[in-house]
Amino acid sequence: MISRLPSLIVVLATIILSTTSFTDAQTDGLSCNGIFISYSTSTALRLPPNVTDPKKQPYRFDSTLTVVNNGLDELKSWKVFIGFQHNEFLVSASNAVIADGTTLPAAVGNGTVLAGFPMTDLKTAVETAGDWSQMRTQIKLLGTVFGVAPPAIPLPSSIKLTNDGFICGKATGEVLEEDEAKVCCTRDPKFKGSITTDEKFLPRQNGDLTIMYDVIRSYDSNYWAEVAITNHNTLGRLDNWRLSWDWMYGEFIFSMKGAYPSVVDSSGCIFGKQGTFYKELDFANVLNCERRPTIIDLPPTKFNDTDIGKIPSCCRNGTILPPSMDPSKSVSRFQMQVYKMPPVLNRSELSPPQNWKISGSLNPDYKCGPPVRVSPTETPDSSGLPLNKTVMASWQVVCNITTAKGTSNKCCVSFSAYYNESVIPCKTCACGCPRNVPRTCSTTAPAMWLPSQALLVPFENRTAQAVAWANLKHLPLPLPMPCSDNCGVTINWHLLTDYNKGWSARVTLFNWGETNFADWFAAVQMDKAAAGFEKMYSFNASSLEIDGVNNTIIMQGLEGLNYLVGETNGADPRRDPRVPGKQQSVISFTKKTTPGISVVRGDGFPTKVFFNGEECSLPSVLPTSSASRKGFPYATLMLLPLLLFVFML
Repeated sequence: MISRLPSLIVVLATIILSTTSFTDAQTDGLSCNGIFISYSTSTALRLPPNVTDPKKQPYRFDSTLTVVNNGLDELKSWKVFIGFQHNEFLVSASNAVIADGTTLPAAVGNGTVLAGFPMTDLKTAVETAGDWSQMRTQIKLLGTVFGVAPPAIPLPSSIKLTNDGFICGKATGEVLEEDEAKVCCTRDPKFKGSITTDEKFLPRQNGDLTIMYDVIRSYDSNYWAEVAITNHNTLGRLDNWRLSWDWMYGEFIFSMKGAYPSVVDSSGCIFGKQGTFYKELDFANVLNCERRPTIIDLPPTKFNDTDIGKIPSCCRNGTILPPSMDPSKSVSRFQMQVYKMPPVLNRSELSPPQNWKISGSLNPDYKCGPPVRVSPTETPDSSGLPLNKTVMASWQVVCNITTAKGTSNKCCVSFSAYYNESVIPCKTCACGCPRNVPRTCSTTAPAMWLPSQALLVPFENRTAQAVAWANLKHLPLPLPMPCSDNCGVTINWHLLTDYNKGWSARVTLFNWGETNFADWFAAVQMDKAAAGFEKMYSFNASSLEIDGVNNTIIMQGLEGLNYLVGETNGADPRRDPRVPGKQQSVISFTKKTTPGISVVRGDGFPTKVFFNGEECSLPSVLPTSSASRKGFPYATLMLLPLLLFVFML
């Protein structure tokens, strides 16, 4: 009997669907025994301005995305990719948000993923007796498209479900009407997930950084939420983090502990619908009424403040370290009291904010997904009893490091070596160059080689030294001169020695910005030489395994010396150039565990360098000398005159 249960469920589903009174639009896709998705649109309406290039002419489009669960399993936290292909600009989307946290309006010309909101889950016909309002959602899309003149229809290149464990067929248009694309997505029999279909919540996901939104106390008109930001990336970190989101139902922040809004302003509530509804509330105590607030961390001096502090893992000036450095400092927490607005005025109606974004100074860029309902967070009970206490409700936001096309680096590296007097500096415009501004420098000319002492001088004061060095060493002198690297942090890797049993390098960090970096760290990846790492003398350093490969060395300042200060004035500000913050250490390697490496031919230079989790720009060339090209160590050449003298005796 049990073995026949699946077939009986299918028969039951068929009976329910066949006897339910659906409209024509609803019956479309019933042949799909999975998730049916359709995208329909109409002829676009021409918009001003009128341009001569037809490919740049804007048109308005109105489209409808429909997602129907025709399967036997509830679809939790649905997400659909729409392959926009005509430089579309999406202005609004009902019942959905952009999954990566982008706030509308937004450019979506390369395609985008929509996530359901407020209806995140789609139930089945079996469990709802064919209730269309629970098993289907429709999203009305309004936006601008370019270059698709009537009677052409601006259909996407593809549509598909992006939830794990589904496979979708190729999207096809209607046979008679070319204004619709549709696709059927079914369970992938080869997919092995970590959740069964009868579980109430989705499992917690992994990511470079996760944000938990836990409701810890709930009342009819307001609730307290705890937000925990946890860093999971081995090399990622955040400094002076700034966290923002969108309230979707007119909520506002009444009070906070462990963090604060970047702007304290209640005027939006006083003159808005919040002030009309909460007539007896003293809005002088309200912290923030913005639809999209920005939250910042508190300084360490506020940790023991009884009014706004006293939250574990708070108050670190927005610094979240990687777990490889200090697991206890890889989490940041704060709590806030949120007031709700009608019609969600009861303690069980809870909804997290949407469109999350987090950023830092000189840190990687993150893209955050939508909040996903997960099992309530458990914490040890404060009574001391051996039991755990669960919160009211929990949502998880997963953020991953991304590098957008055209993004500039934020730090750069220069190379130098004992066998070459010149320093190969950072690349021209390594961290970008301003656009559309008059300039007297070249953004494409290669950076000029420098004498070592020039590394201590700001770029704008190096010109005379660079020109003199080029004349002395018969190096090319480009006209116009190359532009600066424009990097706030630069790192010099100097190959110091190379002998039979080992070798060494000197690492120097320069901070040309005004921001001081507390608890800084750097990391280098060396494909062939990392296994020979021995020690650093003025930094703490250790080998690090990433993705099963042990080719990374992470380094940080010694305790009490892990503060990389910003640029300061020279001894005489009227004539002396500004001085960068600087830290330096020698790093030594053995050749015992790395036989066959050629230090001077490239193995002694890193293939990747990171500062505070941000990958730095590397030079395109390595220092060379005639000795290294011929394979003779520099020290041997220095000994040749002595050897000749000995043989002559």
